[in-house]
Amino acid sequence: MVTHSMVPCERGDVARDLAIDLGTANTLVYARGKGIVLNEPTVIALNTRTHEVLAMGQDAWQMIGRTPGYIVAVRPLRQGAITDFDITERMIRLLLQRCGVSRLNRPRVLICVPSAITSVERRAVKEATHRAGASAAYLIEQPMAAAIGAGLSIHEPIGNMVVDVGGGTSETAVISLGGVVASEAIRCGGFDIDAAIQTYVRREHGVAIGERTAEEIKLAIGSAAPYADEVKAEVRGRELMTGMPKTVVLTPGELRGAVEDQVRQIITAAVNCLGGAPPELAQDIIFQGIHLVGGGALLRGMARRLANETAVPVHLVDTPLECVALGAGQCLESFDKLRQLFVAADA
Repeated sequence: MVTHSMVPCERGDVARDLAIDLGTANTLVYARGKGIVLNEPTVIALNTRTHEVLAMGQDAWQMIGRTPGYIVAVRPLRQGAITDFDITERMIRLLLQRCGVSRLNRPRVLICVPSAITSVERRAVKEATHRAGASAAYLIEQPMAAAIGAGLSIHEPIGNMVVDVGGGTSETAVISLGGVVASEAIRCGGFDIDAAIQTYVRREHGVAIGERTAEEIKLAIGSAAPYADEVKAEVRGRELMTGMPKTVVLTPGELRGAVEDQVRQIITAAVNCLGGAPPELAQDIIFQGIHLVGGGALLRGMARRLANETAVPVHLVDTPLECVALGAGQCLESFDKLRQLFVAADA
C-alpha cells in the first residue's frame, strides 16, 4: 500500500548515518538523530533513448502507465529482489544525494533486506550501496528491524512473533534473545493482490485496468474478511473486445474472492512459522500475541483473519508502514550495541 510524504533533507550536513528500508513498494530513509527524512514510492522513470533518469519516487509513480514509449517508469525491485542492478544502484545514489551525501561526506548506510533474498542478492545490495557513495554498507533483515520498530523486547528470552506483509514479500519470524528462531518468507504481497484484482476484472468483466487502478480499488473496498458498511465501487477501464472505455461495478465480496489465494498464502506462511517455533516460545506467543506490520497489514480484516486462523491475538502496530525504517533507525542510534543483529552479505 502506498503512502507518500517527504521531508527534504538538509544539504551540506555532516555525514549522518542513514538507514534505508528499500521496499518493493516504498522506500524510507532514516537519518541518525533526525528520524525519517524521506518516504517515497520505489519507482524510477528512465528515458530509454538517453538512459537518463527523469524522475524518482512520487514523481515517477505518477508516470506509471501514462508515458510515451521511450519513457519507462520501473520498479527496480520485484518480490523483494533486485531485478535491475544498475537501476537499483542509480536509485540508491539519488536517495543518498537527496539526503546531502557527496564525495566529501560518505555516511555508513544500513539497508533493510527481505529474509527471502539470496546471498548473491545480498552482495548485490551491499555493492550497489558502496558504489552509490556509502563509506560502509550493512544489512539487517526486515523482520528483525520490524520487531525493534514495534518496540518488542527482542533481547529477552521471550518469544516474539512478527508478520511483515510488504509489497513484494511477506515475512514471518519468531525472535528470541536477539536472534531469529523460526522464519517463513514468501514472495507474495501487496503487488500480488493488485495483480489478482487486475486478472479478475479482465477475466470476469472483460475490462483491462492498470496497476494503479487495481491498487485504488483494493484501498477502497478490498478486504480479507467481511466488514461492516460494505459499499460497491465503480471501476473504469478499457473493454478488451471493443477497445472503448467501460465502467464496471465491483462488490467487496467478489474482490475478496479475487484475492483469496494471495491472502491464504500469507496466512498459511504465518501458521507454518508458528508451527515451527519451539513449544516454550509458542506458549509465549499465545500470551504476547502476533505483531502485524507492513503496508499489506492495512488490508481490511487481515488482522482478524490471522487471529481466527492462528487462535492467537494479533496486534496491528501503531506505524505499520514506517515500522521497519524506525527499527533500523534505532540500530543506527545504538550502532555498537545492536551491531550483532546485522547480517553478513554472504550469509
